[in-house]
Amino acid sequence: MTDDARRQDVDGVITVTFTRDSKRNAVSTAMFDVLKDAVRDLGDDDAQRVLVITGEGRYFTSGIDYENLRPDIGKGTDGTVRGSNFRRQYRAEAYHDLFDEIETIEKPVILAAQAHCLGVGVEMGASCDFRFATPEATFALPEVANIATIPGSGGISRLTRIIGPAWAKWMAMAGEPVGAEQAKQIGLVHDVFASETFNEQVMTFARRLVAAPREAMGLAKITIDAANSVDRRTAREIDRIAQTTLVMSNEYKNRVGAFLTARQNKGT
Repeated sequence: MTDDARRQDVDGVITVTFTRDSKRNAVSTAMFDVLKDAVRDLGDDDAQRVLVITGEGRYFTSGIDYENLRPDIGKGTDGTVRGSNFRRQYRAEAYHDLFDEIETIEKPVILAAQAHCLGVGVEMGASCDFRFATPEATFALPEVANIATIPGSGGISRLTRIIGPAWAKWMAMAGEPVGAEQAKQIGLVHDVFASETFNEQVMTFARRLVAAPREAMGLAKITIDAANSVDRRTAREIDRIAQTTLVMSNEYKNRVGAFLTARQNKGT
């Protein structure tokens, strides 16, 4: 835990809260370190089942802390800037690996934007499985206009898959903000909860995911993401392989057995 972020582990839910309101929750290296540790533990610890990323204050995040930006990125030991150096350094420093891990880890990750979510916050959210917002939240990608780059930490590719090219252009090229209800309409967020009950409703949702069978949850995530990137025949084959694995598991047999027993008891 740092002064910039707080972590709590309760009943299978890891919650990382950005607490740097004095800097509008601009994401610092320390904040990313807390998140990286949480993602690692989510993957490694069977007791941890869900990760929630949220914030406190006026912003979920205003984007990357500009103090973290390096104008000399891509420079090698000889002082020459090369594309190969840039891509290697950028992958780590723009947190591509972290967002890739969030996307591929076989457990649900939730972004809960309690307020405005800009830049890297949108990119982070696009790598998560579920996204929630308060009515006051807005979502924006100001990189093109502000620093002459694209939202390159997976922001373009993931966002386009979620909301389509038309709205991705609206946000990334035009730099237009999207309000919470509009974000829900275009598929950027799943639901909008009142500010007064926001944390409670997000945690209720998270606890419901904790109660779900782990292997079924993990394979559902894999098959859904695979279906979005392969042809229809391949997607159906992946469905069948995943289902075969699950139907042969003890968890399936135990749950079906419990269901049948409960139905029989109800009928007697």
